[in-house]
Amino acid sequence: MNKYEQDLLQCCSTLDDVTNSDGRISDCARAIIENNEEASKKLCKIIEKASELKDPHITRTAIAAKDSLIKFYGHQRLAIICSSKEIEEDPITLDELMSQLNQLVGLDNVKSKVNDLIAFQKVQLLRKEKGLHSPKSTMHLAFTGNPGTGKTTVARIVGRIYRKLGLLSKGHFMEVSRTDLIAGYQGQTALKVKKVIEAAKGGVLFIDEAYSITENDHSDSYGRECLTELTKALEDYRDDLVVIVAGYTEPMNKFFESNPGLRSRFNTFIEFEDYSSSELLEILNGLCEKEDYCLSKEVLSYFESELDRVVLEKNEKFANGRFIRNIFEEMTMNHARRISNKTNPSIMDLKEIIIDDLPEDIRK
Repeated sequence: MNKYEQDLLQCCSTLDDVTNSDGRISDCARAIIENNEEASKKLCKIIEKASELKDPHITRTAIAAKDSLIKFYGHQRLAIICSSKEIEEDPITLDELMSQLNQLVGLDNVKSKVNDLIAFQKVQLLRKEKGLHSPKSTMHLAFTGNPGTGKTTVARIVGRIYRKLGLLSKGHFMEVSRTDLIAGYQGQTALKVKKVIEAAKGGVLFIDEAYSITENDHSDSYGRECLTELTKALEDYRDDLVVIVAGYTEPMNKFFESNPGLRSRFNTFIEFEDYSSSELLEILNGLCEKEDYCLSKEVLSYFESELDRVVLEKNEKFANGRFIRNIFEEMTMNHARRISNKTNPSIMDLKEIIIDDLPEDIRK
């Protein structure tokens, strides 16, 4: 036990005695030493209430406890911890989250790999409970594939599942891009990355288009600085932080080649395949059902043939589910424009999408 830990325990023990707290404050200190940040917030509140008692001896003891806490963490980190919002308990059960994952359209390979990953983590927790050796394996993931294939959706669900299993203390989801990680001046990027890591600890840090960190030749040194700090965090906080990097397949391969230690921090690589035409139609029907719309027979027939053509002729800009969502949003806007001019529309009028509602750029 180092001097900062000893000082924190001693000050909290003294505060326990003068406030007759029956060891609760000392328990907080021990939890803090075991890296429980929620205990830090609790101790700050206890110290604040103790200072309000207007007893000079208690006030001095509370101040000493606060000073020891600042020395233990450092002023900046303690400020980040105390200002962060408490994560509310997720009302959805583990079974419901697994059902959400498995009910996603398509993504058979993705769902199979994630289910295997969850099964492995569940068994390791059971082995640990029975006193058996549990191999330490990184929970960090790499998602590769084209846009609109569900990478962010799956990442969010995985974070919540990990929290339900007790693998993550908070389970919150934080999405960042290059601009959130790279600073404008040499030497500042490391500090920026550290702040992002501190905010993400206990949850999932999702870095979309991760390859953009290193693909700009004019800021290559900034990218290297970012990756150095990120690679260190991947190892240092792997017990309570999941980092998911995502992006196009080929650029992501180059991204992993840019830093020798980066690839070794990830042991799960999942390829998200493009949706088939039937899966895209299923996504469209799902959006309609969720928002109380329905497609006319003519529109349904149109999409059955049109999506076959789109998938056959797709290029690198093909956006999969995002393409479908954009079409859906434009159809509902056209529908609203048409129905707003109608006197006393029926329920079917308000629900049905017809040929006239199709976006102009795809309408035959």
